[in-house]
Amino acid sequence: MKKVLITGKNSYIGRSFKAYVEANYPSEIQVDSISVRGDAWQEYDFSSYDALLYVAGKAHADVSNVSEKVKQEYYAINKNLAVAVAKKYKSERNGFSQFIYLSSIIVYGQKVTQITAATQTNPENFYGDSKVQAELALRPLGNSEFQVLLIRPPMIYGPNSKGNFPILVKLAKKSPIFPKVVNQRSMLFIDNLNEFIKQLIIKQQISNIYFPQNREYVGTAKLVQVIREVQNKNIILLPGFSGFIHLLMKKSNKFGVYASKAFGSLVYEKRLSTIDEIKINDYQVLDFKESIRRSI
Repeated sequence: MKKVLITGKNSYIGRSFKAYVEANYPSEIQVDSISVRGDAWQEYDFSSYDALLYVAGKAHADVSNVSEKVKQEYYAINKNLAVAVAKKYKSERNGFSQFIYLSSIIVYGQKVTQITAATQTNPENFYGDSKVQAELALRPLGNSEFQVLLIRPPMIYGPNSKGNFPILVKLAKKSPIFPKVVNQRSMLFIDNLNEFIKQLIIKQQISNIYFPQNREYVGTAKLVQVIREVQNKNIILLPGFSGFIHLLMKKSNKFGVYASKAFGSLVYEKRLSTIDEIKINDYQVLDFKESIRRSI
């Protein structure tokens, strides 16, 4: 029996992982979760936990026009608090332990389309930079007993998820027509992520950067098509918009940003998502279409 502590009990990933483990692996993993808001967490005993999953964080939002105070909140939560929690865990825990930090594909920015092992981080805003700075501060804490595992997931989706996915679902439900633009995105269904984290813990994976993703890439038009299919609705994909949309994506204004988010390509090279102990197929809980059905 592995004991896991989630810091960030109200986070989407934290709640999802706890529910997933309790439903599927109650005899293998015991999960507790706490809030790290305020100072009460500093009195909590971390010593009995085999792994700590840090999913507290200030979520990605509109970063185009925020105050300096708000920017500093990203660093305070995504970096400084993560380091403080990691140091406390390391000081209290004896024996093999894993500190698992949820970073993001956002650390690479939007100018790259395919991420390989050689791709360097290149954050374009303070949210992405706060994740990079957290990774840089956490990695030196690792040693043979204290493993620091950094996960950089692509866009996560699932039931009641937040971010760009529910916006796209809302659009797909209303619109029977959508531009046929060819692009590719790495995505990650929440239970595929939950299964991946579970296997990291059970198989005692060591300090590294991890890149879980769904088995298949998906284009935006295909995603909208599947959303409508699972609702038994037809869709017309209109060709002829690619030139206009790609021109729009080159703009540096907010329309260019939105176009890039909706129709740009951003994928992890598939081999990044397989490691010696965990192959990409090992954590695919559902196929893509069924995962969309469960998520909308």
